[in-house]
Amino acid sequence: MSDTTHYGLEQARAQLPHIASEAVAGYTSVITRHGKPVAVVVPVEQWQAQQVRPASILALRGTGQGLWPQGAGQAVAELRDEWQG
Repeated sequence: MSDTTHYGLEQARAQLPHIASEAVAGYTSVITRHGKPVAVVVPVEQWQAQQVRPASILALRGTGQGLWPQGAGQAVAELRDEWQG
């Protein structure tokens, strides 16, 4: 459902049980202060679907082939040797 209702802060405070019931029913509510949005009450399922899951270190595995130009390994080795003295 994509219906969104706007509530002023004081109105939202007085109607919080109703706003929570709307969220359970799948509706989103925007809470405003002086006409500007400050908070959104959304159904839990919608919120969970938008959460970013941290990437596993395993997602980075691979050879790295194609990420570096030809001869980059040699250039890095030369720089490393230069710093080692």
